[in-house]
Amino acid sequence: MIKTIEWTENGVVMIDQRLLPSEEVYNTYATVDEVADAIVTMVIRGAPAIGVAAAMGIALGVNNLVDDNNLQSDFEKICRIMHSTRPTAKNLFWAIARMERLFKNLAGRTPFVSLKEELINEAIAMHQEDIEINRRIGKYGQEVLSSGDTVLTHCNAGALATAGYGTALGVIRGAVEAGKAINVFADETRPFLQGSRLTAWELAHDDIPCTLITDNMAGWFMKQGKINCVIVGADRIAPNGDAANKIGTYSVAVLAKAHNIPFYVAAPISTFDPDISTGEEIPIEQRDTREVTEINGRIMAPGNIRIENPAFDVTPASLISGIITEYGIARVPFPESIADFFRLAEKQ
Repeated sequence: MIKTIEWTENGVVMIDQRLLPSEEVYNTYATVDEVADAIVTMVIRGAPAIGVAAAMGIALGVNNLVDDNNLQSDFEKICRIMHSTRPTAKNLFWAIARMERLFKNLAGRTPFVSLKEELINEAIAMHQEDIEINRRIGKYGQEVLSSGDTVLTHCNAGALATAGYGTALGVIRGAVEAGKAINVFADETRPFLQGSRLTAWELAHDDIPCTLITDNMAGWFMKQGKINCVIVGADRIAPNGDAANKIGTYSVAVLAKAHNIPFYVAAPISTFDPDISTGEEIPIEQRDTREVTEINGRIMAPGNIRIENPAFDVTPASLISGIITEYGIARVPFPESIADFFRLAEKQ
């Protein structure tokens, strides 16, 4: 299994996703600031993965404290560092809140050394839980696929975007493990090329047949009948079913609707945001314009042109056939299905 992130005695180890597929490099991050920078600069990316990274970063920050003289203020500062990294992925804030709850329950009632251990154990537990959750998503999701299907996916929602196994790619892996012959079309996913660099690398690593296409080819292959299903991940999902994912996902959903192809979103419950009503309230991260104008440092556009680089878009629930979670597949009407899954989550 691909190791995206791991807690070690020396710090948090992450595979540097910026260097894939040409180099497989694992870096060790020894401070909370280094972990935060790794999230911002896309060393690690994908909503579930950066949630785990945030938890480990917080545990690392507290573990590096020399004493507990200013524990409350130090902890709040550590959490603020994590809060400031990336705005769209709900899993990041869900993970921070979980670490904050544990800290609140232990601070002042637990020896400092024990507090550090508990925070580390919680971050490690979240890592392991995410892998098991992804496998459950894969188990439920594989039911929508039949042997011989060709699935289109956009961006990377695989092991690299999670603690391991994957959400959208977890569904594909689940189908393959169930004995189904599945082919994949992977959009390159401009401008950061997560599809060509990461998804294609993962699928080749697992010997799952994959065809790489540019983003503007998807509609043509749909028209030719070469795509049976679309499965993508998500960074934040509203209670009404609207889902934010990598920029370009909305276009794929529109194309799928036009060609009567089912469009599924795969994500854990931690990606859902109960504090908003619709996708209109999801904050959309704006990234460095150089991601659009440059490729490997080579300038590909005139210097005096205006650039927009939103990292995400929002697909309305009306274009989504189902949302695959660790509790089953939410379907229309989404508010009722999603509410049922939240109730199941609260019981565990």
